[in-house]
Amino acid sequence: MNRIINIYCDESCHLPNDRQKIMVLGAIWSPRHKVGVISDHLRAIKEKHGLSSYFEMKWTKVSPSKLPYFLDVVEYFFQENNLHFRALVINHKNKLDHDLFAQDHDDWYYKMFFRMLDPIIDPAFTHRIYLDIKDTRSQVKVDKLHDCLANAKYESPITVIERVQQIRSHESELLPLADLLIGAVGYINRGLAGSQAKLAVVNAIKKESNFSLVNTTGTCEQKFNVFQWKPNGVLDE
Repeated sequence: MNRIINIYCDESCHLPNDRQKIMVLGAIWSPRHKVGVISDHLRAIKEKHGLSSYFEMKWTKVSPSKLPYFLDVVEYFFQENNLHFRALVINHKNKLDHDLFAQDHDDWYYKMFFRMLDPIIDPAFTHRIYLDIKDTRSQVKVDKLHDCLANAKYESPITVIERVQQIRSHESELLPLADLLIGAVGYINRGLAGSQAKLAVVNAIKKESNFSLVNTTGTCEQKFNVFQWKPNGVLDE
């Protein structure tokens, strides 16, 4: 049991025609045997702030009235040694040239998801990967991603990728946490500043991590890892 890693994945602005220049793929991961205790702690933080244990933390719900709650969640994430996060920030999504690489948007999407996940995968462990159900094509994404990861041929005497499964965000405490951190990374990378509450969450993450969130972190960074990606040949504006 102690050799199983649970990975919870989410995404922001992933649709091809949403007029967004920035897309973020991200994941929270933890040893499976620690997920129950972590989930209990996250529910306890809700109750501390007078929220129902069923309240779903999401980036879109960050507001002045709930700011103390979200700041406590950020603090807990950085204090809990068994929680880790990685984000792949995709820049200039609006300038992708799929024809140049003989691919469509879906092909590119799976390549990017693999790039986000691959540094997390440790062949010494078995991994269970959970994705948020987004739309009617979710199962297609799950099957395709599982194939991509399986074809990576990780050398190991154990099954490295045991499952890739879609779940609803309310079924997990860690999936909404991924949504929150992805939202914060996306917010600052889009240069947004319209919500003081959201800026406070971003600044709390920057302070706790000692990272700007707009630059690539070191490849060995395990707690809060950010990788900035942009298409070849595209210059920053």
